[in-house]
Amino acid sequence: MSLAYIIHLANYSDGVLYLLMILLAVELAVIFDRFWFLRTAMAKGRKVLWMVSNRGKLRRPDLEEIATLAKGLPEESLIGVALRHFNLVHHYGTARGEAFANRLDEAIFLTTPSLDKRLWILDTIVTLAPLLGLFGTILGMFHAFSILAAPGHNPASVTGGVADALIATACGLFIAMIGLLSFNAFNNAIDKTIFQLESLKVVLMNRLDGAPVVLDEPAGGVSRREALGQVASQA
Repeated sequence: MSLAYIIHLANYSDGVLYLLMILLAVELAVIFDRFWFLRTAMAKGRKVLWMVSNRGKLRRPDLEEIATLAKGLPEESLIGVALRHFNLVHHYGTARGEAFANRLDEAIFLTTPSLDKRLWILDTIVTLAPLLGLFGTILGMFHAFSILAAPGHNPASVTGGVADALIATACGLFIAMIGLLSFNAFNNAIDKTIFQLESLKVVLMNRLDGAPVVLDEPAGGVSRREALGQVASQA
């Protein structure tokens, strides 16, 4: 497909194909941005969860070390809450107070909107691209059937014009399919990231209280290592 033919198709749809190309460029930019962010958040967030899970009773130096690893991650807000309230928690000798749990929940609520940042653009493109492609096809049909009004028209020109007009619809559907697949994949990654945040909340409360999540070797059950592996695999 030559550049001249692409320009012909774009002009045949009265410029709608150019708009579809812009939508595709915006879509790919959002996909790359969200893929890189969520991939990093999930991978490094899992490391933070494992680091906290493998500790005994957490102390301030431990939290500061974990905060360094969580820098720039969604988990950073939860570690920050634990650091800010460490002295208060240590004074009362427990991290299981409702107030401390509410502060961790608040950190999760405030962090969650940043996870689906700019995904509304993908959602909009998924709906807009097919409609815009159909609109371009309708405009192309006007050009195709206008040939019938000319005396001595060539029927092959009409069928060729219809085929060219349908390219806009095909492009719109293609853009929508890419956006839909990416949108669903990102939503799944966001759900897993939120699960990691909820898991980190529970683990932080247990570790600040000095209590392990499971016994090292429970009788008739799975080992602590296997239990942690199940949590990490779910995340």
